[in-house]
Amino acid sequence: MADRKTRGRFAGRLTGSVEPDGGDHREPKSPDRSEREESLLLVTLRLKIPGDLWCGPFSGAHRSVRLEALNRTDLTKDTSVSDYWISGRPPGVWADEISRYPDVLHVESLAEVADGCLYRVSYRNPPVVYVYRRLRMPIQFPLRMQAGVMTWELIGHRAEFEEVLRLAQSRSPEVKVISIRRRPLRSHLPMLTATQHHLLSSAMAAGYFAVPREISLTELAHRLGRSKSSVSEALALIEKKLLESAMRSSDLLP
Repeated sequence: MADRKTRGRFAGRLTGSVEPDGGDHREPKSPDRSEREESLLLVTLRLKIPGDLWCGPFSGAHRSVRLEALNRTDLTKDTSVSDYWISGRPPGVWADEISRYPDVLHVESLAEVADGCLYRVSYRNPPVVYVYRRLRMPIQFPLRMQAGVMTWELIGHRAEFEEVLRLAQSRSPEVKVISIRRRPLRSHLPMLTATQHHLLSSAMAAGYFAVPREISLTELAHRLGRSKSSVSEALALIEKKLLESAMRSSDLLP
């Protein structure tokens, strides 16, 4: 758990108060209730990866190796699949070692990219996945890891963020808050409908966005029981929303 002084400063940053420290004691103007309800916290954390997640001991054992988790898709209620970029050559060099961790179900080497390789890893869900799912919070990618440490960005309302932070502190006592920003909700989240979210998840799980593509549009439409044209149009609308959201991401820079 973070020490008392760190928690006090963190709480002050959230509420707009200033912890007595011999410096400037002027009280900053606090946002009104409506502003708080309409805005989100954007918090960057740095934490030691718990030892029961494969990427923790793996990156701790290979301290110069860089990992980036690029996405996550549900396989079942209790399992997920993610694509990771991991530095190191030749392609697939890490697949056998990763497959031996207890929470890993399957590893596939996809392609060589730059000075590393893309891996698709199926694994048992860590506790944080269930919290994100229940709160319906978006997981921000990529998640960057090296030497057993992860840089993790959270986006959510204050109550949601505090719940995730409590879990992070219980799993990794050395959590550090790197930055806290506040932005309007509509400035950076693509508002996908439930149907669009389901289609996107299904397409990702089927390998439609894999490189190289693992399923054609025709095959995907057949699997979903829809026409090829309707799936193509729906995916185009989803991509448009995601691209518009990405173009607005410059608003998140400090």
